[in-house]
Amino acid sequence: MEITEVKVYPVKDNDKLKAYASVVFDDCFVIRDLRVIHGTSGLFVAMPSRKRKDGTFRDTAHPLNMETRDKIERSILESYQLKIASEM
Repeated sequence: MEITEVKVYPVKDNDKLKAYASVVFDDCFVIRDLRVIHGTSGLFVAMPSRKRKDGTFRDTAHPLNMETRDKIERSILESYQLKIASEM
């Protein structure tokens, strides 16, 4: 499965949330509402999640292995950096 499209939507005036993103796989499956977050050790990508009745959050879509997670995160963060650079 290959990532065929990444769209990044920067968020202004927010310390932690830097952007929302969508990822398309093989031109036939999309995951929306990924978030680019500025954490204590730099930028990372948070998967889409839903708040549960007990107040905790649970991912609604997520990779099942670290290799896929890294590939998605790398693609989104590269697109985010390009988008930010083009807006300056």
